[in-house]
Amino acid sequence: MGEIDAIGDAVTGGLLGRAIEPRTGEGGDGHTHETHCLNCGTALVGSYCYVCGQHAHVHRTLLAFAQDFLTGALNFEGKIFKTLPMLAWRPGDLTRRYIDGQRARFVSPLALFLFSVFVLFATFQLAGGSSGLQKVSSGNNVYHSTDEAIAGMQAKIATLNAEKLKADPEDRPDIDQQMAEEKKALATLQRFRKEGVTNAVLADQKSEEGTSDIPLIRNAIKRAKDNPQLTVYKLQDAASKFAWLLIPISVPFMWLLFPFSRRFRLYDHSVFVTYSLSFMMLLAVLVTGWSKTIIPGAAAAALLVPPIHMYRQLKGAYGLGRAGALWRLVLLLTFAATALSLFAIAVVLLGISD
Repeated sequence: MGEIDAIGDAVTGGLLGRAIEPRTGEGGDGHTHETHCLNCGTALVGSYCYVCGQHAHVHRTLLAFAQDFLTGALNFEGKIFKTLPMLAWRPGDLTRRYIDGQRARFVSPLALFLFSVFVLFATFQLAGGSSGLQKVSSGNNVYHSTDEAIAGMQAKIATLNAEKLKADPEDRPDIDQQMAEEKKALATLQRFRKEGVTNAVLADQKSEEGTSDIPLIRNAIKRAKDNPQLTVYKLQDAASKFAWLLIPISVPFMWLLFPFSRRFRLYDHSVFVTYSLSFMMLLAVLVTGWSKTIIPGAAAAALLVPPIHMYRQLKGAYGLGRAGALWRLVLLLTFAATALSLFAIAVVLLGISD
C-alpha cells in the first residue's frame, strides 16, 4: 500500500503544481542576462521564451522571491473573488465561459478544486478538535465528554466490585467479565485522552465481532475494532489524498447524460464536474460552520442547495431547456450518489486495507 500512497501523493502534488503554476513566464523583472532560455535552451527573442513560455530572465534574489509569492497570492485572491460569486449564483455561466476560453479572469477548475479540498479537510479538523471528545459509548451508556466518560466508567467498576462482594459464588464470573470489559474500555479511553485524541467513539464491548467471508474486509474490520482512532485518521488521510479520484469517477456519468454528443466532449464534462465538486465541498464547509452556531435548521435547509445548484449549472453550461435540465437532474442525482459510493469504497480500500 506504500506504493499506492506514494502515487496518491505524486498525483495530488502534480495537480497542485500544475493548477497553481499552469505556465511559467509570470513574474517581475529578472536579474540574469542570458541569451538562451534556461528551461529549454531556445534562443531568446523578447521577454518570454516562445517555445516554453518561461520568462527570459529569471530572478535569484530573496526580494524577487518574495515579490513572486505576493504576486501569486494576490492574483489568486483577485480571481477567486470573481469566481466564487459566479460559482454560487451562475454556475452554468461560469462553466460555459471557462470552456469557451475565458480563463484569465477565473480560477481554474482544478485550482479551485484543490483549494476546496484543503479548506474542507482543514475545517473538519478544526471542527473536530475544537470541542474535544464529543461522544463516547460503552455498553449501553453514552457520555458527552472525556471526563464524564471516565468518571462514569470508574463508578460502574466500583459498583460491580461492590456487587461482586455480595454476590453468590456462581454469579461472580459474570460480574468479573463485566468488570474486565469496563476496565478495558476505561484503559482505552484514558490512552486516547493522553494522546490528545478527539472525537473517538469506543465500540460497544458487548457487541458481536463483525465478520465477513472476504479476507480483505474481515482483516479491515478487525483492524478498525483494534484501533478505531487510527482507522479514522487513515480514512481522513486517504480521502484527502485521493480526493481527485472523484473527477475521473464522475466524468463518465456526465457523458451518459449526453451520449455520443459531438457538441459536448469529455473536456466540457470535466470542467462541469470539477466546478460542481468544488462548490459542494465549499458548501460542506459552510454547513460545518452552521452546525456550530445557533441558527436553527440552517444545515437541514442546505440539503436543498445541491439539486438546485446542479439544475442551474446543467441548464446554463449545456444550454438546456427546463424539461431537458430536469430529467437530466434526476439522473445526475442518482449518478452523484453512485459516484460518492464508489469513492467511499475506494477510500476504505486504500485507507484501512493495508
